[in-house]
Amino acid sequence: MAEKSLQSVLQQERAEQGKQAQNKDHCVPCGHHAPRGHGTMAVPPAYSDLGKSAKDIFNKGYGFGVVKLDLKTKSQSGVEFATSGSNNTDTGKSGGHLETKYKVKELGLNFNQKWNTDNTLTTEITMEDQLAKGLKLALDTSFVPNTGKKSAKLKTGYKREFVNMGCDLDFDMAGPTVHAAAVLGYEGWLAGYQMAFDTAKSKLTQNNFALGYKAGDFQLHTSVNDGTEFGGSIYQKVNGNLETAVNLAWTAGSNNTRFGVGAKYQLDKDTSLSTKVNNACLVGVGYTQTLRPGVKLTLSALIDGKNFNTGGHKVGMGFELEA
Repeated sequence: MAEKSLQSVLQQERAEQGKQAQNKDHCVPCGHHAPRGHGTMAVPPAYSDLGKSAKDIFNKGYGFGVVKLDLKTKSQSGVEFATSGSNNTDTGKSGGHLETKYKVKELGLNFNQKWNTDNTLTTEITMEDQLAKGLKLALDTSFVPNTGKKSAKLKTGYKREFVNMGCDLDFDMAGPTVHAAAVLGYEGWLAGYQMAFDTAKSKLTQNNFALGYKAGDFQLHTSVNDGTEFGGSIYQKVNGNLETAVNLAWTAGSNNTRFGVGAKYQLDKDTSLSTKVNNACLVGVGYTQTLRPGVKLTLSALIDGKNFNTGGHKVGMGFELEA
């Protein structure tokens, strides 16, 4: 009996030693010994997407003076179709466009073709992450059969941690135009530069700077365009249902400062309410309702607060179908 008890004690000690060795090899960091300075490094946005969260508060969910219908479908072979038709209630002009998208996954190619009622045909071929990770190449062409006008643009982009840059070459018979932009990001801070150079005139036609800061629920963006247009925006996600934004704009040589305040409130998972107002006393209201999966209704109205009794207000309606 004594020998059996001694053997059981030895087995328990060996088991404890094995657990200690296993825990030593697979140490689980606790709150006191959590590693620092190893957070995920995010890729900064493109220059055109700087301040996008604030822009979406002022632009999405509205369609003043327009009645619009959007239809999106996808075939079994993977071809995506997007059809849109709209009517301007002020001018009575109607328009529409058809878009098709197709992906060749084996070659990493994306094909995008568009046609609109102005009889303009555009084709874009894109290749991403094939030659190098983060590198995107695209060729964008357009053709107007009525006039025979043709144009082409070669687009390049590269993004990785801390940097997002792009360079587009707009081909023209007189001489190509070079568009370039770059954004650097570090610990939430963002700095960007955008330029356009007309090789035919040997002239810099665009010269823009931007500076911003992006946190989890807060974003700040400022910009200077061509040294004359100054702008800024602030975005804040107050809680899971409420988002707010403020934007400011000022032109050199003018005493008029333009500003606006906007908000979006998520009433429930299928319903949202948007509102905005600017210094010209224009009040916009938008209501979006998902009637069922793939069916969305948007109602919007723009009210002129300075001329409330004289009219001139605008309403709009949008209907989206996706199958």
